[in-house]
Amino acid sequence: MRRILVCEDEDAIRDFIMINLQRAGYQSVGVGSGEEAVKAYLQNDGRFDVAILDVMLPGIDGFEVCKTLRQHSQTLGIIMLTAKTQEIDKINGLMIGADDYVIKPFSPSELTARIDALCRRIGVSEAAPKKASEQSLESGPFRLDLKSRALYKNDEIIEVTQVEFQIMELFMRNTGAALKRSVILKNIWGEAYVGEEKIVDVNIRRIRMKIEDEPSNPEYLQTIWGYGYKWTVPQD
Repeated sequence: MRRILVCEDEDAIRDFIMINLQRAGYQSVGVGSGEEAVKAYLQNDGRFDVAILDVMLPGIDGFEVCKTLRQHSQTLGIIMLTAKTQEIDKINGLMIGADDYVIKPFSPSELTARIDALCRRIGVSEAAPKKASEQSLESGPFRLDLKSRALYKNDEIIEVTQVEFQIMELFMRNTGAALKRSVILKNIWGEAYVGEEKIVDVNIRRIRMKIEDEPSNPEYLQTIWGYGYKWTVPQD
């Protein structure tokens, strides 16, 4: 059974989330502050699949909790809850390592769908490739180890989240092909995803900061203006 860490300081909302998670077949642990979230994560030796973090918390806020949990695990799914609609809040959460965000007020079905999508990605990452020929993908200086779910550049490991790994896999399997944002969204987040395409752009920006020598002038993950992105390997 998948385990969910729920960090929400409003008791009624936290109870509402946990009741609906239980109905959906998840096991959950609920806390009311950022400090308690970090403590619960460490006391359980990180045995959570997804963390749901409210942005506005007493003490350390949800952004700080997200950064702390991401330092401990690149595979933990993280969803931010926010009552704010400002673009900067969405981008900040994604840039520091969150996988998704949900705007309050939200329906139980919306939140459950987002958690389901994250857990499906966790299932993919836990499944080893079936063929020996699929143990890794190589493109220029990059190598994706499909078994350990690790990314390397010039044999140096680059820490990436599950979402970032899957985006890299999608591009490296389609070198030279221009991929629309909607195609990337469908392949990574699933057909049922009801969020914005902006999540694609923010994750691309995050990946560029990790893999490119000059993120503002990318060699590999290139923008196709008005369309999407393309993975290219410069020829010597």
